Amino acid sequence: MAKSFVKDFKVFFFRGLAAMLPMMLTLMIIIYVFRFIQENVGRHLDQATQWGVIQIRRLIYGGPWSFAGADAEWQKVQAFWDTHGLAFIGIVLAFTLIYVLGRFVASIMGRWALRVLEAGFKRLPVIRQLYPQVKQVTDYFFSDRQIDFSRVVAVEYPRKGVWALGLVTAGGMKKLAEAGGSDMLTIFIPSSPMPVTGYTITVRKDEVVDLPLSIDEAFRFTISGGVIQPPAQVTRPTKEPPPPSGAANLLPNKETQA
Repeated sequence: MAKSFVKDFKVFFFRGLAAMLPMMLTLMIIIYVFRFIQENVGRHLDQATQWGVIQIRRLIYGGPWSFAGADAEWQKVQAFWDTHGLAFIGIVLAFTLIYVLGRFVASIMGRWALRVLEAGFKRLPVIRQLYPQVKQVTDYFFSDRQIDFSRVVAVEYPRKGVWALGLVTAGGMKKLAEAGGSDMLTIFIPSSPMPVTGYTITVRKDEVVDLPLSIDEAFRFTISGGVIQPPAQVTRPTKEPPPPSGAANLLPNKETQA
């Protein structure tokens, strides 16, 4: 009875955990992004707004000019901020600033400025090793440019007898097709568990096997390390047949040999 309860508890506990974790992790990521923006951008914009209010009050009510503002003025403005719950102004301004930055980067001048800035980053000793990888990840999640995967295939890679799941991105180069005497395919083989990176190979078209999988199913298969498979493609391991009767007598007897 106790063993049955423990077994049921483990089964349903992990089922509940599997149902809860995706939603919880999604909420945690969203909250983390909001907090990151608030702490690194919104908080400073909030203080800048308060500073602007202090300068406006000085112009309206008069008084000696001070770039930082008197402590008494800061206390009044901060008390007003806390009383009326105006802390959200910083996060609103932060999102607005990010939006404006995105519009600027989309312009010709913005793209040029971004290229200059990235070139400077890539010259720094430590940052040049980290920045390309970080940019690759952020581009994968936020870039409008998408790789058009046409279909999912399997290819023997990195050697014969070992099959890897790949995504067809394009046909092969003309020179390679002429050299191989056959049509070629360019295939991206994602890495597990992070399909952001992987390998790009070119193989003969007749050396690939088309798989009846969607792109999403292929990514789920890769991210899970092969644990999550489409139901229609799941195979049950075959049991080895029992040895024929009398086979035990054919095995060498150690005592007889001795």
